[in-house]
Amino acid sequence: MSAFEPVIRVTGTGVAVCGDDIDTDRIIPARFLKCVTFDELGEGLFYDERFAPDGTLKGHPLDRPACAGASVLVTGANFGCGSSREHAPQSLVRAGFRAVVAGSFAEIFFGNATNIGLACVRLAPDDLADLTARVQADPTLPVTVDLEAMRVEAGDRGYAAAMPDSARTALITGTYDPLAELLEGLPQVRATALALGHEVPS
Repeated sequence: MSAFEPVIRVTGTGVAVCGDDIDTDRIIPARFLKCVTFDELGEGLFYDERFAPDGTLKGHPLDRPACAGASVLVTGANFGCGSSREHAPQSLVRAGFRAVVAGSFAEIFFGNATNIGLACVRLAPDDLADLTARVQADPTLPVTVDLEAMRVEAGDRGYAAAMPDSARTALITGTYDPLAELLEGLPQVRATALALGHEVPS
């Protein structure tokens, strides 16, 4: 039984945020971590890179009118490095992103992203450069991240993608939230505890 909806493929338009070593403080500045819930985090995504101190737009790719509604982020190597804040992938999801295509990911960011169903796949450098150029040239280009085939399709071009097998399986089967899995197994936990002679709170 799946804890959540399986993530098998993501299709949408893409937006390229170029550069390697984009850390979590750039993704979501620390002052936005004071929130009680994650609901409004999308508003803070790349905030300091998007807005000047007076609130005017700086011309970030996310704010290009043609990129409105993009659901696939294309970026560089070591994405999500820095502090291990789960708010970073949460801000991406709250802003409408369902997949990230990069050269590589920081390990903790990747784990946090997988746990909320955000598909993060890697491309080889030449393929990533080609995809980035295509997305920049045509923001309406449909991009598909296919976890079954482990490919990224962009228009008439396709690229072999990579992702650890454990994360891929968790996403495809909808078992990517460890807490939800634990709660699903609560009846078995209670049955085992009772069989061992332990009291089980209701």
